[in-house]
Amino acid sequence: MSQENAVKKNTMNYNKNRPKAENPVKIEDLSLRDGHQSLFATRGRTEDMLPVAEMMDQVGFWAMEVWGGATFDTMHRFLNEDPWERIRTLKKYIKKTPFSMLLRGQNLVGYRNYADDVAKVFVERAAANGMDIFRTFDALNDYRNFEVVVPAIKAAGKHFQGCMCYTLTEPRLGGEVYNIDYYVKKAKELEAMGADTICIKDMAGLIAPYDAYDLIVALKKAVKAPIHLHSHFTSGMSALSMLKAVEAGVDIIDTVMAPYAYRTAHAAIEPMVMTLLGTNRDTGFDIKLLASINEVLEKEVMPKYKHLLDDTKISIIDINVLLHQTPGGMISNLVNQLKQMDAVDRVDEVFAELPRVRKDLGQIPLVTPTSQIVGVQTVNNVLFDTKDERYKMVTDQVKDLCYGLYGKTAVPINSEVQKKALKGYSRGEKPITARAASVLEPELEKARQATKDLAKDIDDVLVYALYPVTGMKFLKWKYGKEAPPAETKPTSMEEVRRKDELVQKAKAGLLVEKPQKKAPPMTETARKFNVFVDGEYFEVGVESLGGAPVVNTVRPMAIPMPAYAPAPQASAPVAAPVPAAAPEAPAPAAAPKAAAGDTKGAPLTAPMPGMIVKYVKNVGDKVSGGETVVVLEAMKMENALPSPVNGTVKAVNFNSGDSVKKGDVLAIVG
Repeated sequence: MSQENAVKKNTMNYNKNRPKAENPVKIEDLSLRDGHQSLFATRGRTEDMLPVAEMMDQVGFWAMEVWGGATFDTMHRFLNEDPWERIRTLKKYIKKTPFSMLLRGQNLVGYRNYADDVAKVFVERAAANGMDIFRTFDALNDYRNFEVVVPAIKAAGKHFQGCMCYTLTEPRLGGEVYNIDYYVKKAKELEAMGADTICIKDMAGLIAPYDAYDLIVALKKAVKAPIHLHSHFTSGMSALSMLKAVEAGVDIIDTVMAPYAYRTAHAAIEPMVMTLLGTNRDTGFDIKLLASINEVLEKEVMPKYKHLLDDTKISIIDINVLLHQTPGGMISNLVNQLKQMDAVDRVDEVFAELPRVRKDLGQIPLVTPTSQIVGVQTVNNVLFDTKDERYKMVTDQVKDLCYGLYGKTAVPINSEVQKKALKGYSRGEKPITARAASVLEPELEKARQATKDLAKDIDDVLVYALYPVTGMKFLKWKYGKEAPPAETKPTSMEEVRRKDELVQKAKAGLLVEKPQKKAPPMTETARKFNVFVDGEYFEVGVESLGGAPVVNTVRPMAIPMPAYAPAPQASAPVAAPVPAAAPEAPAPAAAPKAAAGDTKGAPLTAPMPGMIVKYVKNVGDKVSGGETVVVLEAMKMENALPSPVNGTVKAVNFNSGDSVKKGDVLAIVG
């Protein structure tokens, strides 16, 4: 029997002897969204999803998460891809499996609450472009932030999955704030809103196996909607927790394909398929089909992204997440920010400060955007606070949170921090208690006007409405008004192979190839010399070939160099050595950009690397010391940078959308 026929026979036996499960657990695959978002900063490109798209459509997933979360931001900002086009393209290849997206409630796919008109139209367009399931969450579990998007989901005839962001104030489930009663109450609120399914969203991998079991049992008793468990692998517990959840009767679980699994991503599907094989929760999936998909991913896709993986750690788990509760993606962002500020040695101070900031801000769950809000404010505290003053540099998003623009926190915000954050706040110093977006003015018409000479349709308008600075830049790339930078171009497998070859040569010491010559036989005319180099002693054979002596053999001697060794007396003069060329000095690091034009006055410098959002003041404007001159985005959070003195703006050195380094002179006030 041929090998091919043997494989076919084994496959037939595998399927023939496998009874259908009584209650198969449903699986949502996250590889094409949360998988690459967690492992390599959402840099996965649409073209690298297509080689496995049709195969994954045959697996039988309950749904495939392919959009939402950070994809919208990353695609237009870093990949020069139209986010809307990804949905339409994948729909051509994935025709049977429903599409799922991650929707941040009134935050949509951004980092703030958007006006109601933008929220409503965004959901409508996502549905029209091909989205089927809207996994909807609010970072504060304040479901008033669902009051616009959920009716829009329902009106489009789509699936509303309501999420509870899972977080803790104790090592295990319990305590006075986040306990089983809290989550049961939230689940009932979601069901009352019409949730088709209810998801426990464990973004940091905090849920322990037995807590998962108890929580699933309690939820199954309290509500009728199917229960879905989403848990990152960061702490190493998620695969165990998934299994206990299956035993407790969970309806749906999240996994990823093996190449996208573990670390800060999710548990792999393949071990779960084999674990449940033959049980009453058997997935029914074909492990051979999964293996075939993985082979394509390993050979044709993942090599393009390995340079983005964190290879500085040996361990695939981070148990410290149970202490600071920061999602894995946010950890890498924090470390990267500290590196850019030459302060990576202070990362331990950041992790120590983070729980204090979280408590000050109302014990909020750490998930986008609150993980960024807490994380960036923590970095600011560590780098800029003094022994006499805390919260010296408060981000605009912390001010918005303290005002109530994100919703109601689980416990009250520290009153002193809130008062300091709201001092001089543009909307007022008294926080609101109403639904956050109820105080926001409509935004869509303004976006239409801003893009009227560029946008071709409402989807283009929404790109700008969600991300005015980078969205406008993308639209100019899209329609040929500006050339996209080289770093937005995709990497080919040929480029990967060339880089790999260079790495192998470097490891072998062959990066600069030298012609290989066979050594000639040593003759009787060869003379021996003693050579002392950096504490090592060598015996060198030298043979004259009518010119300067040529080194023929080098043999290290295993004896220490004496404190003083007289130079050996040469029996014949040798040619003077040719002086070696001085090594080329390394190029100096780029200096911070100095002020242009009128430089007389006080410089306003960038305290951290980031992107210019906008200048509030322009050349010629009068300003008071402490008044905002420019807004700088760092790690997707905005910092209002104040004038250092009273005076007039003499110079402005950058434009909206420009990237700046720490120390760059942003403006001059004199």
